[in-house]
Amino acid sequence: MENTLPLLTIAVPCYNEEEILEKSITELTSVLSGLMNTAKISPDSRLLFIDDGSKDRTWGIIYRESIKNKCVTGIKLARNVGHQKALLAGLHKAGAVSDCVISIDADLQDDIKVIEKFVGKYHEGFDVVYGVRSSRDTDTYFKRTSAQTFYHFMNKLGIHLIYNHADCRLLSRRVLQELSHYQEENLFLRGIVPLIGYRSTEVHYERKGRTAGVSKYPLKKMLSFAFDGITSFSVAPIRMITSLGVALFFVSVLAASYALLQKMMGFTYAGWTSLMISIWFLGGLQLMGIGMIGEYIGKVFVEVKKRPKYAIDVDLYSNPSTILLEKRKELSRRKAVTYKR
Repeated sequence: MENTLPLLTIAVPCYNEEEILEKSITELTSVLSGLMNTAKISPDSRLLFIDDGSKDRTWGIIYRESIKNKCVTGIKLARNVGHQKALLAGLHKAGAVSDCVISIDADLQDDIKVIEKFVGKYHEGFDVVYGVRSSRDTDTYFKRTSAQTFYHFMNKLGIHLIYNHADCRLLSRRVLQELSHYQEENLFLRGIVPLIGYRSTEVHYERKGRTAGVSKYPLKKMLSFAFDGITSFSVAPIRMITSLGVALFFVSVLAASYALLQKMMGFTYAGWTSLMISIWFLGGLQLMGIGMIGEYIGKVFVEVKKRPKYAIDVDLYSNPSTILLEKRKELSRRKAVTYKR
């Protein structure tokens, strides 16, 4: 059997990354070239940048680099769809032609030295290689504590996650083929990838601090992401509310028995404080339960519509001739501006 070098694509989702993108391209190109020179990957391996509807110069930088750097290519999504869907777009696009795909964020916080280790593990026969942070020293106390609580809670719910793993990983072609069968709208790749199975391993690294730009995951998005992960993989929250309702039923039976005993003994004074506390408590509990059920119904509503997760505006990856077309469009725009002047 002919021994061919694996074609690697490094998928990099980007959203308003103009401050760091040029540095990312330079460093990732250096890593990719080093792997090619040592005959660990195919010379046709590339960097695929996915522009998730950026409002700054991110796509302009990707397009310019794709012209002068043969390793760089990109796709431009028609609008902002979020990190997970943008990453999935890159995985789908690269998975069609690549033997393996590595996903990594553009902010360079994940140590790019792990890429060579990922490729080494792939040559050893692993289909999934998880990049795992060896510590969280660079995080704030709140982020570190909340992350640890999240992983602990997910494990309690029976959802298998790789501890301290985000979206820095290597996936082989057959894993990507299986991933394409998962059609849910509410994406939580950190939970889906372990479900696929196949032979996997971990590579540990030190995560660095952000050198430019701002985090694309503020507190609100982090909480939403965590809640999506919980509700996408488990009905435990609804069962917890059901269990709480059953417990409150027994408490109410005891309270009713106490009230009846008081009535029989002649103590008929009404307790205004206890009455108000009971009304507010039960009312709040009911609203919380209805809201939780509504969250699941809302997810079902989104899933059954089967809308596409993303739309690609410009594809330089599958159709390199698009570069020439984009050049012509740019020249036409410049001529039009000159003519008006």
